[in-house]
Amino acid sequence: MFFEILKQIFDTFGAAIFVPVVLFIVALFLKIKPKQAFNAALLAGIGLTGFNMLIGSYIPLVAPVVKRMVEITGVNLPVMDLGWQTTAIVGYSTKVGMVFVGLALLVQIVLFLLKWTNIFMPGDLWNNYSFMVWGSLIYLLTNNMILAVFCMIVMNLYILLFAEVLAKRWSTYYGYPNCAMTAPHHLEAVPYAVAMNWLLNKFGLHKINLNPQSIQKKLGFLGEPMFLGFLLGIFLGIMGNLSRLSTLTAWGEIAGLAIGTAAVMNIFPKVAGVFASAFLPLTEASKKTAKSGVKSREWYLAVNDAAGYGEPATLITGIILIPVMVVLALILPGNTTLPMVDLIALPFMIEVVIAVSNGNILKGIISGAIWFALGLYMCSYTAPLFTEVATQVGVKIPAVGVMITSFGILAHPFMGLLFLAFLSQNVIIIGGVLVIYFALYFWFKKNRTAVHAYLEDANQESKPAGQTVSG
Repeated sequence: MFFEILKQIFDTFGAAIFVPVVLFIVALFLKIKPKQAFNAALLAGIGLTGFNMLIGSYIPLVAPVVKRMVEITGVNLPVMDLGWQTTAIVGYSTKVGMVFVGLALLVQIVLFLLKWTNIFMPGDLWNNYSFMVWGSLIYLLTNNMILAVFCMIVMNLYILLFAEVLAKRWSTYYGYPNCAMTAPHHLEAVPYAVAMNWLLNKFGLHKINLNPQSIQKKLGFLGEPMFLGFLLGIFLGIMGNLSRLSTLTAWGEIAGLAIGTAAVMNIFPKVAGVFASAFLPLTEASKKTAKSGVKSREWYLAVNDAAGYGEPATLITGIILIPVMVVLALILPGNTTLPMVDLIALPFMIEVVIAVSNGNILKGIISGAIWFALGLYMCSYTAPLFTEVATQVGVKIPAVGVMITSFGILAHPFMGLLFLAFLSQNVIIIGGVLVIYFALYFWFKKNRTAVHAYLEDANQESKPAGQTVSG
């Protein structure tokens, strides 16, 4: 009963209310004047609401185009992507999922207070469902509650570690002071993103300044994010209407998507500026603490991944990857998954890669295509298990012989491997997962400053123009 009430509170108020409340309490704790603290909290709520309104208006424009693009291929793979909503249903429909609603909040707060992590993860409680779906799979397949809970806690520990590794880079790139993105289904790509960025730099791709700033510099007004969004919308619209370009309806949809994408590119930075300004009082309070001689703790508040969706390089890379992933799904040998509903989530999914590469669109496309291609195989492998569990909790399967998945949540190799390690119920394998975590954790704690400095300088030769979303 307690966990159901807690879930109802989260669902009722959401991030646009919860984050401002947390921000207000933290601001008061840092001795910021109540009026200023309330103003900061209100700005945060306005910013998050703006993000949701903007993205909520844009996705309905993209969704039918993407769906038609997939249908044009004429290929029916046996594993269908029904979207992240399906995984959320599974996560919240099991006993272990409901238990983790309250347990996650407790664990994340305790770890923060004990200074085990500098990430205050409860700022984005909603995305805990990503842990819950994997835990629910473990529970319904093994009937072992303890194993399922332990799996989710270990996943949470890894994600907190990766969030702390990326926090400074994400905060700097997206322009949100002392903020971190902690969505588990995105953060799991941090080790890969860092390694692949290093490898692509070795091939000299850091010298190719393919980012919105350099494009604008070379093309003038034609390279402005608004105009790039317009062209990108036309490209995606045509790709989704290849079979009916001779109709007026198709060109009406193409024009609408072009204007819609241009609008996101133009409006998103302004909303982001409002959201970023909410955190300036915290930054100033930290500076005053440092000047007073008191050692100030560097910490980051978790914010929803929507905060990065419309940043120009992120949106451009994500949209370009939509047709790329459709093609890869069709040609990759052994793949049985056809991404559909969650293709529109690619701008969310690419945030880690974009932040690490400092907005390099070329590196983002290459890194993203490889990582999500591996993710397709993870979806294909886990689809029979997920379909079985989804059926148990009442999810309707579209047709006989069809399996289901979520490209946005289950197409993630690292989380999938952790899941398979616990599903094996092998003490040695699970022990190895823990050993690796503690080894990485203590190594990072010892080298935190050097790691953050490396991530800030990893693209130095590309002479990045810097982030602009905060105005």
